[in-house]
Amino acid sequence: MAFLVFVTVLWAFSFSLIGEFLAGQVDSDFAVLSRVVLAGLAFLPLTRWRGVRNELKLGVTVVGALQFGITYLCLYRSFSYLSVPEVLLFTIFTPLYITLIDDLLKGRFSPVALAAAALATLGAGIIRYDGLSADFLTGFLLLQVANLTFAAGQIGYKHLIQRYPTEMPLYRFFGYFYAGALMIALPSFLIFGDIGRLPATGVQWGVLAWLGLAASGLGLFLWNRGACLVDAGTLAVMNNALVPAGLLVNLLIWNQDADLLRLLIGGAVILLSLWLNARFSRYAVWARAPGL
Repeated sequence: MAFLVFVTVLWAFSFSLIGEFLAGQVDSDFAVLSRVVLAGLAFLPLTRWRGVRNELKLGVTVVGALQFGITYLCLYRSFSYLSVPEVLLFTIFTPLYITLIDDLLKGRFSPVALAAAALATLGAGIIRYDGLSADFLTGFLLLQVANLTFAAGQIGYKHLIQRYPTEMPLYRFFGYFYAGALMIALPSFLIFGDIGRLPATGVQWGVLAWLGLAASGLGLFLWNRGACLVDAGTLAVMNNALVPAGLLVNLLIWNQDADLLRLLIGGAVILLSLWLNARFSRYAVWARAPGL
């Protein structure tokens, strides 16, 4: 749980940096590619190429392609069709995908976990609902693909580590995660990238470096590590905790307008959903995964 909370704060700051210094200024395909490359380079010296099960190599690679590659490319493209409030609103469906995918893989139905995820979705919706534009279907579908692949990546990694336990520290083969993301991000940049919109200032390069090394490198590793230590219901709820956290960072640092009453009410609903899952779900077991 501590990992998930830490990364939530980390990503809340990172989201503000994207909005202030990159959105609409730097080519989105290049932004994604740079994050993949920098994070991959950070894990390259730590990665073991021998002694790792082929199932883990392949599985982590697929997870990276889903959770980082496809997710981020679809997310960035959705901004061409949706306003920022709509993007934030439509990302709140991720918890529902998490619980449904987890139940599907385990051949069960977890009503409390699903209820907690739905309650978290309601809480985030209270915070972010600002109305919809008339033409949003394309953006909505792109964002649902992003939500689905991000959810599938998290649950996929969790189930992978549970199915193939290893004494090897998880960071020793997390480099394959970024290799999978690179298989998606590099072709996308080569085909769709705009070299006329590369970073032009030192601040933009610095933000990309931070996003690549901290948000995408350390952040994604610790988030997936945390996903292995909590049940699916808690993981689903924490996916929406970024909404109030991101708004709070914007309010305190960037002085952007925020409806404080809706923020407080929505945040309280999300906290209630976390308590509901921890208190009543018979699947709320804080498992112990292999070493960090």
